[in-house]
Amino acid sequence: MSKSVNIRSGLVLLAFVFTAQAADLKRETLSAWEVYVGSATAEMHERLRPDRSFLILDEDHDSISKVKNGEIIVLHNGSKGLKNVPSGLIHDWTGAAFIPGATLDQVFSVTRDYDHFKDFYHPNVVDSRTLSSGHADSRFSMVLMNKSAVVNVAIDGDYRCLFFRVNERRWYSISETTSMREIEDYGTPKQRELNDGRGKGLLWRLFSIARFEERDGGVYVELEAIALSRDIPVSVRWLIEPIVSRLSRSSLMTSLRQTEDAVRSRTTSVSLSADILRAGRH
Repeated sequence: MSKSVNIRSGLVLLAFVFTAQAADLKRETLSAWEVYVGSATAEMHERLRPDRSFLILDEDHDSISKVKNGEIIVLHNGSKGLKNVPSGLIHDWTGAAFIPGATLDQVFSVTRDYDHFKDFYHPNVVDSRTLSSGHADSRFSMVLMNKSAVVNVAIDGDYRCLFFRVNERRWYSISETTSMREIEDYGTPKQRELNDGRGKGLLWRLFSIARFEERDGGVYVELEAIALSRDIPVSVRWLIEPIVSRLSRSSLMTSLRQTEDAVRSRTTSVSLSADILRAGRH
């Protein structure tokens, strides 16, 4: 059987699994999730030790060389892939990018501009807004929808993001959902928002750790994206899990590329405005 046939068959099964019946979030699933993200947070704190590399990239010469030369990659020594938990599935992938010529302030002007996430990360983010914004603690909301998904469901989530300064050139952030609600038949007259943890179980929780380091004439960005969804039946897991993995990795790389594009676009716009102002003075 060819790879393309496998993918098509897997997508058909994926659609069936995700639409055949509801898969509400269970207490034991949420407990396993909380333990997992607690471990990821502890691992981040370990990277602050003097004998550890802040960036995973620095542990692999080949990876950092690729990223510095413009590639956006999924880090195999940082990604944990898929992990089955009681009545759920955890997706854990880490990617990296380098934005040449950028500063930390320029990167943060994009990654903390929640009102414009719907512009930066279109079409997967269809709406976004800031709920509160502080120096080290921000809250925002996003509506996510994958236009190429096999089911017509959007996810409305509320998020909290914490920022930590390691030194003048290193920062990291931890972002997590405080609630996520499926929206059935999004964008139609039948649109209906469900309670947190109810519905098809496409996406129950999101958690991410981002590391930023300014050096080598730009900014390195590492993003570990962790998600919780419903589990996949054992009988079709062998076929569907590789497809889910591929889609997750692709989504992560797209997000990093869009971040880089937004930083470049905003930096160019600011430079152009400054040139116009200077020209007007002469």
